[in-house]
This record gives sequence, C-alpha cells and structure tokens, in this order.
Amino acid sequence: MAGQNRRLETAHDLRPSHVVQGRRIRHGRGAGASGISLAKTDRPILTHGVQSGDVTWDGGIVWTRADRPSRMLVEVSNDPKFRFSRRVRGPLLTPETGGTGHVRVSHLLPGRPVYYRVTAEDISGRTCSEAVTGSFTTAPLGRDEVRFVWSGDVAGQGWGINPDMGGMPIFKAMADRRPDFFIHSGDSVYSDNPLKETVVLPDGRIWRNVVTPEKSKVAETLDEYRGQFAYNLLDENLKRFAAQVPMFAQWDDHEVTNNWYPGEILDLPQYTEKRVDVLAQRAFQAFHEWMPIDRHAAVDGRVYRKFSYGRNVEIFVLDMRTYKDKNTSPKDKPGVILGAAQAKWLVTELARSTATWKIIAADLPIGLTVPDGTDIEGVANGLPGAPNGREHEIAWVLSELKKRRVKNTVWLTADVHYTAAHHYSPDRAAVGDFDPFWEFVSGPLHSGAFGPNKLDPTFGPEAVFVHAPPAANTTPLDGFQHFGEVQATRGELTVWLRDATGASLWSKTLRAA
Repeated sequence: MAGQNRRLETAHDLRPSHVVQGRRIRHGRGAGASGISLAKTDRPILTHGVQSGDVTWDGGIVWTRADRPSRMLVEVSNDPKFRFSRRVRGPLLTPETGGTGHVRVSHLLPGRPVYYRVTAEDISGRTCSEAVTGSFTTAPLGRDEVRFVWSGDVAGQGWGINPDMGGMPIFKAMADRRPDFFIHSGDSVYSDNPLKETVVLPDGRIWRNVVTPEKSKVAETLDEYRGQFAYNLLDENLKRFAAQVPMFAQWDDHEVTNNWYPGEILDLPQYTEKRVDVLAQRAFQAFHEWMPIDRHAAVDGRVYRKFSYGRNVEIFVLDMRTYKDKNTSPKDKPGVILGAAQAKWLVTELARSTATWKIIAADLPIGLTVPDGTDIEGVANGLPGAPNGREHEIAWVLSELKKRRVKNTVWLTADVHYTAAHHYSPDRAAVGDFDPFWEFVSGPLHSGAFGPNKLDPTFGPEAVFVHAPPAANTTPLDGFQHFGEVQATRGELTVWLRDATGASLWSKTLRAA
C-alpha cells in the first residue's frame, strides 16, 4: 500500500455516514468507509451487522465492524437464549483495519448450531455497544446430509441496492433455503462500477440506487475499496443472510478492477493510479478486512484453501486471479491460471481427500470463452484442438486426477452472469486424458445479466442447460438473477439452478462412483 494512502484516521473517522432522502448516503467531515444513518452516541455502534465464515467441525470465524476504536467481544452458546455461554475476547477494532475485526471461535461441538452475540466494548471499558446476534452450524464429522448454496456477482454494471424492489431480494431467497453454508464465487463487490442515483431504462422505467461516495467513482484508495464492501452490507437482505449463513469467500476481478492480471498497467482515464499491482494490494487488504476469512487457513496467506464439511463434502476454494499470466499472453503457447504451486496443491489435496464429493469452487469457468477485447480473460482460449494457453494447466490437473483415480469431483463457478450446466467428456474432447465431470455455473446475484458465452471444444463440453437473458446487461428487475443449491449425501449429490425467487429452473442428481 502506498504511503500517501495509508491515512491515519481518528476515532471520528470510523463513525457512520449520513443518509439524505433515503438514496444518497453522504459522509460528514472526516468520515471513513460507508456506514449507516445513526444518531451520535457515547456508546460504540456495530455499523454493518455480523458475519461468519470458514467454518470447521469445531468453530468458525466471526466478523463485525464498529464505528470507533473498541474491543470486539463475542459470546458463544449452543443455546439460542445464550444459557451456558462463554465469552471470547476478540481484537481491537481500530482505524488500521477500517474498524473491522475477526475472531475464531473454537472448541465447539461438531454438527451443532452455534449462536453468537457480538458487542464492542469502549476502549475505556466503561460501556459497550448494543449486541448483534448471528448463528452458524459447525461441520459434522459423519456422513450427514449437507446443503449449501453458491453464486457470485454483487452490485455490478450500475445496478445497486434498489429500494423499489426491496434492495437485493435474492439473499432472502437463499436464506429461505436454509443452507449450511454459502460459497461466494467472487465479484463480491464491483470496485470499478460507479453507481448513479437514477437510471432510465430503455422501456422508460426508472431504476433507483442507494449511493455512497465510495460507490460514486472507481475505487483507488484503501478507504474507497473498503467502501465497496461497506456498501453491500447496507442491504438488509444481505445483512440478515450474512448473520444466518456462514460463507466461504473467494475473489475474482471486480474486487480490484475489470479483467485485471498481475503487472497490468491501466490506460483508463477514470483511474489516476494506473498500476494494477498497487490497486490489487489495497483491494486485497479491504477484501480480507471485510470478508469472514480465516487468513491462517489459506495456503500462502492469500485466498486458496480447503475445508471439510463432514465425510461427504470437501471444498477446494481456488484463486484463479492472483497467479494468472497476462490476458495478452499467446493463445497457442502454455499459459498460467492457477500457478504451479496452486495447481500442485489442488491435485495433491484432491488425491488425499476422503470425502465422497470434492467440490472445486472456481472463480472462472473452464470451457466458456471469456474475452478481454481481442485477448482472453478466462481459461478457454477460444481455439479448437489440443489444450493451450491457460487450458494447458487445467489439462495437467485433469490428467493427474485421472492418474490418481480421484472420483466425484464437481466444479462450481459464477463470473459470466447467467446460469448453466456443462458436462465435459473425453469422448467429445480434443484431449482424452481425463474422466468426465460436471461444471455448474450460477449468477449473477445482483448485477447485470449477460450471456450465453461460446463453448470452447477443447475439453468436450456440452451445455445441458442454459438460462441467459435476451439482451446484454439485463437488470435485476427482469428475472435473470441466479443462485445454485447443492444437497449431498453419501451416495448422491443433487444440484438445483434457481432464480432470484428460489424457484428451480433445472436440477440434476449425480451418483457417487
């Protein structure tokens, strides 16, 4: 992080913003990342609710944010009335982290509901904030049924929190499915997509956005990146969902800027900071401050990591952004999407896994061509024939999994802003050294809808189901927002592709090999 952007904030800087006419949220003098409209008080205030994530069989990460320097305290119980509870003393919530804090609560019972109550204690120890409660379920140890949801892409393409449609209602639909956890497949924020208060749609309808200063321009400073995450938690649907459902989060491109890759230099006039590596460092800090991630679980302290959820399910969270080569790299020579260390880690850990179902959470689809102008943003290089470009690395992974007899892998992703089911088979492929597998695509959660993208034939994909809009950047008003749901048992795994109301558009049941 550049020194001129590491601004030392005062206690006042952590206080929440001011709401004007219910649409634009403005800051008072010296305000930091976006907050909510609250009266001034001598007690600390938890401004953005609570979240949990990276749950294991004996605990999980609990997150919150306070409006001023204070101590995070978490009360934990297996009882919703907090009888027989215990208190966990968390970190100081200070300007150094934008007022956010994480604490891992542990020594819990496996496969049990956990209720937590978070307060912020004033630095003097004389007063505390009002408590905010949340819950999650620890991972089971046995072969219990597991149910979870996944999707990505929040508040992009100019479509933010719209009070006329109740904010971002898809999060209520996901909560209604009562999942054990949520895999956030990336584009958790759109740091490069400023919002306007109103947008006139082609048919004359008016779209209204809640807008904050940080969402009124592209993010460049650390505080502006923090403000992207703060903005999404202004939505009550998302805030309630986050308090009820633990998350496994990954990032993609829009957490930084569209289609970014390491070493890129921007030529966009809206950016004064052109070095993507500088922007990515700030975005990375904000991402880890605002998402309930266990930094210690990541292999290199960054994003890719794995979690067991009972004997039926193990989740492998990938990072297909940080280690990729340039989008301008040749399409007909071997390329990089995971990096050698992550690719080896993925194969090794999948081979070691004893879970029935091995869920590979990818932030980019394998067989869909995702262009970046005339260059390539995603895995597929858009060319028939043997794997090349970034396909070369995926081909090695798939080949190694066959050699090591790794069965029952399922790939889940988002990114392309529509939902689809893809079956990959060596019988249709240019390369035959892999076992057939499924890739399920879902999204967007609340962004412009696009698609469908063209399938690259290299790995023999077949689009078994597609639900995409008739026009690019279709708004969330028009029925093309999606999430996916998975139910796994020892013998079967069922996938549903659902719309924003929770209605099933398509489903498929896989049987374990």
